[in-house]
Amino acid sequence: MTPVERFAYPLPDDRIAQVPLEPRDAARMLVDRGPRTPPGHRGVRDLPSLLDPGDVLVVNDTRVLPARLRARKPSGGAVEVLLLEREPAGTWRALVRPGRRVAPGTVVTAGSLAVTVGAEVGDGVRRVALDVGGDPGPGPDPTAAERAALEANGEVPLPPYVRTALADPERYQTVFARVPGSVAAPTAGLHLTEQVLDACRARGVRVEAVELRVGLGTFRPIDAERVEDHVMHAEAYRVAPEVLDACRRARAHGRRVTAVGTTVLRALEAAATTGQVEGRTDIYVHGDHPFQVVDRLVTNFHVPRSSLLVLVDALVGPRWRALYDVALADGYRFLSFGDCCLLDRAWGRAA
Repeated sequence: MTPVERFAYPLPDDRIAQVPLEPRDAARMLVDRGPRTPPGHRGVRDLPSLLDPGDVLVVNDTRVLPARLRARKPSGGAVEVLLLEREPAGTWRALVRPGRRVAPGTVVTAGSLAVTVGAEVGDGVRRVALDVGGDPGPGPDPTAAERAALEANGEVPLPPYVRTALADPERYQTVFARVPGSVAAPTAGLHLTEQVLDACRARGVRVEAVELRVGLGTFRPIDAERVEDHVMHAEAYRVAPEVLDACRRARAHGRRVTAVGTTVLRALEAAATTGQVEGRTDIYVHGDHPFQVVDRLVTNFHVPRSSLLVLVDALVGPRWRALYDVALADGYRFLSFGDCCLLDRAWGRAA
């Protein structure tokens, strides 16, 4: 069994990036070159030169909803509602704070939007209903009326460690964001520009997109003492069959699949492991995970003791710590708006 403390490391507050760099591709990229070779120091703009013709680069084209609602109870008390996921019946799963002070059936208001808070459905999650007028309609996708109401009354839910407001909320969206439904950005993709992607294509790299709607499974911290005891929350994903086929063909011809972000890695591995290209996945990548699709990973530097850092360890083994030590010593910026690294599992999980 693996104690979660094995994934602790010192992260000074001043190393947590509070604002994204401009332009996007100005971010630095630490390049993993194996257990006995110092990592390289490159930039996101160099990514095309680090890929080979015939490789596949996969991004997550989900779009972040303005899912944080700063609401008021009838008594005037402040309530925060963080929408997590729309349910097929038209209701939503949400985190409500302070939840213990909001009884089931309470209607809170955020601007012109009324939200009825229902009962807990497990693990601190509440079921809520949005009143946007008319029949909410079934299905997992927000309706046009809901999206308009959220745009008018909600805000993009930045991570709690980001304390500086964004001048432009679009900066928390990737340039390829298309499918609304996430409550956090697939942050590795924030670095990419159309110019970088076009340069990848010009080099002969195939650029594809999958969907994983970022929710509680991605950002909920590990609260167990042992890594193996952590339980992931399921998130909706979709991998087009032709994307999975392209990845498999590339690997069959000796080329590599590079996932831009942990959500892409999890979506691809879930599809390959289960044979289901669409649905919900609670895949938890840790330890000796038998990777079937992903060879390389572009990812940011993650929160200590998180499932994302555990995923990195599954990919490259304990040398993640040496890479993080180099990044900290060399002034890299950490977490969602920070710099990134390019990790390679070609050398296995050797230290």
